[in-house]
Amino acid sequence: MELKLDGITKEFHGFTAVDQVSCRMRNGVYGLLGVNGAGKTTLMRMLCTLLKPTEGKITCDGQDIFEMDGEYRKRLGYLPQEFGFYPDFTVQDYLMYIASIKGLRQAVAKKRVMELLQRVGLAKVVHKKMKKLSGGMKRRVGIAQAMLNDPEILILDEPTAGLDPNERIRFRNLLSGLSQDRLVLLSTHIVSDVEYIANEIMLMGDGHIVRSGTPEKIMSSVPDRVWSCTVPRSKAQDWAKEYKVANMKTTSGGVELRILCEERPCPDAKQEEITLADVFLYYFGEKGGDEDGLL
Repeated sequence: MELKLDGITKEFHGFTAVDQVSCRMRNGVYGLLGVNGAGKTTLMRMLCTLLKPTEGKITCDGQDIFEMDGEYRKRLGYLPQEFGFYPDFTVQDYLMYIASIKGLRQAVAKKRVMELLQRVGLAKVVHKKMKKLSGGMKRRVGIAQAMLNDPEILILDEPTAGLDPNERIRFRNLLSGLSQDRLVLLSTHIVSDVEYIANEIMLMGDGHIVRSGTPEKIMSSVPDRVWSCTVPRSKAQDWAKEYKVANMKTTSGGVELRILCEERPCPDAKQEEITLADVFLYYFGEKGGDEDGLL
């Protein structure tokens, strides 16, 4: 199965949200990584046929997804950043309701719901009301609803937004297990969401795909090297203005800096291994490190 984007552009009243995006995706996990406002959600909504491109074409195995209509949506599972539900529905009620919308027969749906709740670790809250669930539990219910029709394509928009670190880890492990024999596209502005589970990463900024490839290829694209050094507290802000600083840590001996630059910034600077977070800083600047921003 192949999903292909060819010159996709989306404009809103003269503003270009997505600009000439082209790529091919097959089975595996793809991370769409970019700062808030980069165009990720608009691109996701086009892939789910909720928006039509102003220009370009999206095909699934060579067929235009908008011409495929319901046939394409049968192959698709989608978790938007925010999904609606009746707060007094139980978890089971909600999933059975979504299953009926997706055309699953009741007997099949009931079995599928229980299988998925077991898989996402929510079997014990099947009769709990949706409004009583934690944020992490609601996101796992969201994954379950996206998986009801056993989709070949699973599209997840900022799935870990608002989750605590433990829930993020649980969610990543869940996604890794779900990625077998299907295409998973995960949109996020949080580097750790895709660092360890994505087969390929696409960096998106200002509506463009800036870089794409394996995490190793993405990291090798940065010409700068990474250095660590300690400077006096009184000089730390001056260094932050002069260099791309990935991290600052105050210690008894001064301020430890993690710096991106081509040349050694001072004689005692030590070269470090580059990470995906460093790459994010290189392409997107300080705003790339915000884990709590809103899309």
